[in-house]
Amino acid sequence: MASMDVATGTIFLSQTVFGTLGNFSLLYHYLFLYSTEHRLRPTDLILKHLMIANSLALLSKGVPQTMTAFGSKDFLNEARCKLVFYLHRIGRAMSMSSICLLSVFQAIMISPRDSTHAKLKLKAPKHTGSFVFLCWILAMLANISFPVNVTGKWSNANITMKKDLGYCSGVGNNKLMLSVLAAMLSFPDVLSWNVW
Repeated sequence: MASMDVATGTIFLSQTVFGTLGNFSLLYHYLFLYSTEHRLRPTDLILKHLMIANSLALLSKGVPQTMTAFGSKDFLNEARCKLVFYLHRIGRAMSMSSICLLSVFQAIMISPRDSTHAKLKLKAPKHTGSFVFLCWILAMLANISFPVNVTGKWSNANITMKKDLGYCSGVGNNKLMLSVLAAMLSFPDVLSWNVW
């Protein structure tokens, strides 16, 4: 194993371990506050889901990349490849959606009482859970194509176009369909960051 692979694997491992530990320690803190019946702010629910989404994205991308960098080959079969990529995309989409939702919620809460957001100030805390749930459903639906377009590393399927993704392979039979799919998957990201 080359020293570059060891360095890359160490970086992936440290990012995954420290990122996951940080997210889970914050999540534990919020769960501890909730279990001791402290009054939580409405933004705390959004932050808890952001921590879960970040951990999901870190684990589903960091662990396979670390194993690949350290020389492990063929450790994911086709079903696991599909699951890992799907979970990563859901975690990534939820991270972006949670950040956007948190920004919108905070903008509503800090707006003056006589602004147009005055009615929203009263209603927003009551519907935070519904918005977070909607974000999870939309993230799952928007990324449903990933299990279809990802195969195991050495799949024997008859595929016209195959892209090496490190520990799995991406498939596609039509460049036009892949372009449309890329545009559709990029749209929520662009929309999330251009709300303000």
